[in-house]
Amino acid sequence: MTRLPGDAVRPITQNVPIVVALVGVLVHLLSARSIAADTIRVTSALAVQLPDDYVETVIAPNPIEAALVEQKWERPRAHDRVKFPGVKEFEWREIRAGENGWFDDSILNMCYVYCAVDAERSEILLLSAMGDDMVYVNGDQRTGNPYGLKDHWESWEPRFDFSLLPIELHKGRNDFLLRCSRGRLKITLVSPAKPVLFNSRDATLPDFLAGRKIDTWGSIVLINSTSRQLSGMTIRATIGGGASQDVSVPLIQPLSVRKIAFRLAGQALSLESTANVMLSLLARGHSGGRVLDTVSVAVRVISPAANHKETFKSTIDGSVQYFAINPSLDTTRAEQQALFLSLHGASVEAINQSGSYYPKTWGTIVAPTNRRPYGFNWEEWGRMDALEVLDLVKKEFPIDESRIYLTGHSMGGHGTWHLGALYPDQFAAIGPSAGWISFWTYRFRGMNLHDTTRMRMMLRRSTNTSETFLHLGNYRQLGVYILHGSNDDNVPTEESRVMAETLRSIHSDFAYHEEPGAGHWWDKSDEPGADCVDWAPMFDFFARHRRPSEREVRDIDFSTANPEVSSTDYWLQIDAQLHQLEMSNVRIRFDPVMRRFIGTTSNVYRLALDLSIISSRDTVTVVLDGQTVRVLPNGSQGTRLWLEMDAGKWMVGQPPSDNEKNSIRYGTFKAVFANDVILVFGTHGSRDENRWAFDKARYDAEKLWYQGNSSLDVIADDQYSKKKYDGRNVILYGNRNTNSAWPRLLGTSPVQVFRQSISIGEKKFYGTNLSCIFVRPIAGSQRGVVAAISGTGLEGMMVNNRLPYLSPGIGLPDCTVQSSEILVQGDNGLILTGFFGLDWSVGGGEFVGLGER
Repeated sequence: MTRLPGDAVRPITQNVPIVVALVGVLVHLLSARSIAADTIRVTSALAVQLPDDYVETVIAPNPIEAALVEQKWERPRAHDRVKFPGVKEFEWREIRAGENGWFDDSILNMCYVYCAVDAERSEILLLSAMGDDMVYVNGDQRTGNPYGLKDHWESWEPRFDFSLLPIELHKGRNDFLLRCSRGRLKITLVSPAKPVLFNSRDATLPDFLAGRKIDTWGSIVLINSTSRQLSGMTIRATIGGGASQDVSVPLIQPLSVRKIAFRLAGQALSLESTANVMLSLLARGHSGGRVLDTVSVAVRVISPAANHKETFKSTIDGSVQYFAINPSLDTTRAEQQALFLSLHGASVEAINQSGSYYPKTWGTIVAPTNRRPYGFNWEEWGRMDALEVLDLVKKEFPIDESRIYLTGHSMGGHGTWHLGALYPDQFAAIGPSAGWISFWTYRFRGMNLHDTTRMRMMLRRSTNTSETFLHLGNYRQLGVYILHGSNDDNVPTEESRVMAETLRSIHSDFAYHEEPGAGHWWDKSDEPGADCVDWAPMFDFFARHRRPSEREVRDIDFSTANPEVSSTDYWLQIDAQLHQLEMSNVRIRFDPVMRRFIGTTSNVYRLALDLSIISSRDTVTVVLDGQTVRVLPNGSQGTRLWLEMDAGKWMVGQPPSDNEKNSIRYGTFKAVFANDVILVFGTHGSRDENRWAFDKARYDAEKLWYQGNSSLDVIADDQYSKKKYDGRNVILYGNRNTNSAWPRLLGTSPVQVFRQSISIGEKKFYGTNLSCIFVRPIAGSQRGVVAAISGTGLEGMMVNNRLPYLSPGIGLPDCTVQSSEILVQGDNGLILTGFFGLDWSVGGGEFVGLGER
């Protein structure tokens, strides 16, 4: 078979059954048909339904996962039954693929699928599963491909055939257990053309702008289909017949994929359709290196005035991302112009989002990617991507910061609600189109999540940043234009109607338009641009709004759930809370003539006021919650006045130290997945413990690659050094006994996880089935954090496999302890969860489970 990209697989006439499972006295062919000399396609499998109300949350009983964790898993047979708590039993039943290899069955809307492959010898193949959420291959957890639901795409559609994972088949029976939720499934195994090879199905590329010198980045996936680490390699990129640029390839673990950056540099090109870029993978970083693989990728060469892509290296994880830009029609004016930040919907490429607008005469349209066409619903890493692009564009182009507008459609409409609520001082107005409100009104609508126990409420508290309604008051600072089609069959029109009705009671500067008879995506006018995003009345609304400068703002009413996510509103900063991740609010007015700030606070421990808005050095008076504080501005603290609560009284304070939680480093477990995080797996445990640590680190890296176009370092514990990786976040997989990096990073932590025990302050927990996930500050760093994904034994470690902490809408506080019982009894397996104190102590924190439930 020839190389990977785009090849059609031609069937041969002979069917070769290679999978056999006994069902009672019958032979059941969980079969795979040989359709090429080196291709296997699964055509028969067993599936068992999950309950209709099953939601993959932190607390979700799951007897199948429980059996895996407790090492009690047995290959299912047809008619075997699975009992979920509180519901009837479900039966494993046979499903069969059609001639095209696709399983199409209603059970695939929420189920597990089991199939097996018998191998005559040990070998490494590439798994191309499509439609699965995740898969266990012989017990090893690998990322799924939930969005790959068809074989053919239109030219404008994002393709999801890029997930090719190297897996090792053992001689004899090999087990595949997949979880599915999107109605279709296809499983294919192919032999890699080479041990190490490019996967050009997933390349992030810029557009070359005609007449402009080339100096940018691209990235492409490398597949390591060997059982050894790869290091010392180089990627060489050559544009046409011009000069080459070499970039060192970071470490790639065995049987892994990683997206690798390469440099693009060269002289300006004339306007053409495409330019060919030759990529070569060299075994050594010099001209005499052995070539391991080559591939040619095409890059568009287009006019700088056209809608185009620009790439950049992200500070979030060092990966290469892109944003799309539809430049202003008027490029002759010297003055600054407006910026329209447009967020795309699910399964939409950013370049198509920006291309849905007709170019404006008074501003530039920019579309970030959300990291992928589905990405993160514009929350978490998607939100960070949007903010990173906004910052880049403001530096690169002459943008009038008083005229920055936020808009988006569908999932991007939700992103507009979300970012607008968190950062009301960044935009002059927002325009959500067909936007859903929150996970709880849209994705989980109609479901009873039973967040009534103290444990559940503490977990839910960690997701308050996603609670749109809790931030509703922040919209009062913005103009809001809401757009929706009355016949939308995707996002219910009720989502926008509810927001309009709610805003009506608190806000006067908003407009709501519901287009009669329009569906989800609509375009009724004969003008260029799609009306559901490029809606003329909305842009007229934008034109009548501008963002005030800090000196023009006198009144602020600002709320936040997490100061690390959103802390500032013009000259106000909420830096720390009395009760972490509960809502905090400050209502404050500045009287410039009186040089006085007067306001009220709720759930605020520390705040700061930017005194640069005051020209005089005379005494400033601050009245908070009826208490008066007087201070000279522009003193030893510079222009920032820090105030903090002390025994119920507001006092002049100091900037927070590195040992305190603050708006730069505030906690919650998921915050570790930023700041160029490095994943460190333990190698000093048992064989099974070491295997788990490697598999889990690889899975998290794969998941963020698939979902978020990421490129993460995965290294062994003995390879870690604080000097080499200084300033970066770290995740440790294993415990103090199994991960040698633990003492260097968590040696003084009040949380310690050993074999058979966990200590949290003075409290101890015992057993081999306990999981502990927590986050701590890295000593000597202002920003860095280290997290542990740990367990007291193999069973406890494996409990972490089913935690969906990389999914948007799922949150974890600073520290959570659970046992394997969570997979059987739900809440009863949750032992402890909560937040460390503002001094990162256990005693000063808020926990449920230290002596109570």
